[in-house]
Amino acid sequence: MKRFLTVLLLIATMILFAARLTILHINDTHGHAWAWSETNNPNIGGFAAIATIVEEVRKEVEALNGHMLFLHAGDMNTGVPESDMLDAAPDIVAFNMIKLDAMVLGNHEFDKPKEVLAKQMKLAKFPMLSANFHDPEGIVKPQPYIIKDFGDLKVAIIGLTTEETSILEPLHLRGATFANCVETTKEFVEELKDKVDIVVVLAHLGWEPEGEGKTTSKQLAQLVDGIHIIVDGHSHTKFETAQVVNGVIVVQAWEWGKYVGRLDLEIENGKIVSYSWKPIPVNLKVHKGKDAQGKDIYEFVDKPYEEHFYVKTVLDYFRQLGEERLGTVIGKTHILLDGERVNVRSRSTNLANMICDAMMWKVNADVALMNGGGIRASIKPGDITVRDVLTVLPFGNTLYVLKMTGEQLMKVLEYAATVKEGQGAFLQVGGLTWKSVGGKVAEAKVKGEPIDPNRVYVVVTNNYLAGGGDGYTMLTGLAGYDTGFRLDSVLVEFIQTVLKGEIKDYDASLRYVRE
Repeated sequence: MKRFLTVLLLIATMILFAARLTILHINDTHGHAWAWSETNNPNIGGFAAIATIVEEVRKEVEALNGHMLFLHAGDMNTGVPESDMLDAAPDIVAFNMIKLDAMVLGNHEFDKPKEVLAKQMKLAKFPMLSANFHDPEGIVKPQPYIIKDFGDLKVAIIGLTTEETSILEPLHLRGATFANCVETTKEFVEELKDKVDIVVVLAHLGWEPEGEGKTTSKQLAQLVDGIHIIVDGHSHTKFETAQVVNGVIVVQAWEWGKYVGRLDLEIENGKIVSYSWKPIPVNLKVHKGKDAQGKDIYEFVDKPYEEHFYVKTVLDYFRQLGEERLGTVIGKTHILLDGERVNVRSRSTNLANMICDAMMWKVNADVALMNGGGIRASIKPGDITVRDVLTVLPFGNTLYVLKMTGEQLMKVLEYAATVKEGQGAFLQVGGLTWKSVGGKVAEAKVKGEPIDPNRVYVVVTNNYLAGGGDGYTMLTGLAGYDTGFRLDSVLVEFIQTVLKGEIKDYDASLRYVRE
């Protein structure tokens, strides 16, 4: 009996001295500061509801004498017009109110000039991290890591930005670089190992796919010892359970604030002795059918969360600032204009074809080249507003006109043929039809005629691709000029002028066939 009591006492002592840490995390919110609607999911997400979740969990953790971190794994910018127009000020103010502990710089933090990011970092009351980013101009100066000292527990948070940012968003970098994530992490883990109990990597790397010149969170866990946890973003992966790689816990919370990830840990002497992770659905619902009156019935996946009054009030104010202009109706469509991420990154769609046709129309070009990753949403049947167009084309890109020989144009297609489906570099085209087999160009025609290697073609693209974005480096240095015409404005003009404000049908043929 005495021995039994001694064992119980030892267990109780271990529990008493185990530090408890809860990490709440989000990623790839892309301007979704406000609740929005999707099919079967009215009024989901939004930072006001997330604020309620964070506040609820924070009180629970404090009652148990635990510690809490709230982290953002990057890509706050780009995706919702009300946020984009205000350089994500609504998002940052909301995060300040919710008391975000840290955010890593995602690739979309570089969609606008570095001066904009520097302004955002000044507005933020939380650190924006990136250990592998270097700006020779000294405009953007993120901290490589922070240490949170809770007294009985010290936690290092190292920020990592995907190396492929230099390929995905080169337009505004002006010499800024992203060092190898594996080597960078090894360096800082070595520096921090005797200073902290737990090392968290706040990473905008992505769980998959693997590719040359970039590091995924899975690879980082495999190749670097001394990491305890990776809180990841970038790939918009919908984790159902935490992943464990080489003893490292890796988590990611889908996208747009639809989930808040919750990781609960017990830590003894710098070792995680137990953990649990779950995704908390932010007012996600499932459609359960219709009632007797034919009204849709929805059921919450988890439970409803009320919107935090003060956060909602501030966000409502920001939303009203752009409401009038964004709500202007510029036309009507009777069909779905398909801009779904999975589709525009794998095949031609009616919306992608329309955008390319609008580009050619505006500058009287022979060929249009557009990256599928630049198309960010569909347009549903009904009235088309300025907001709809800006949601589809949120980057503020301009039309760039090039004069290219057929030989130079073929080099573009040779590269595009190697781009895997699902990548933002997937090529959407106008005036051009082509085919690839096994990653090689098999056929290519401009306006129905085989490409003449010696002929000079007028090619219109966006300034992102013209600057070498998405790996299209063969477009840099060619004779050409930036028209200054914004792509979103060109699409509005095309719908109003050429299509007379009404779309009953549109070409959805496959301009690129891959075998």
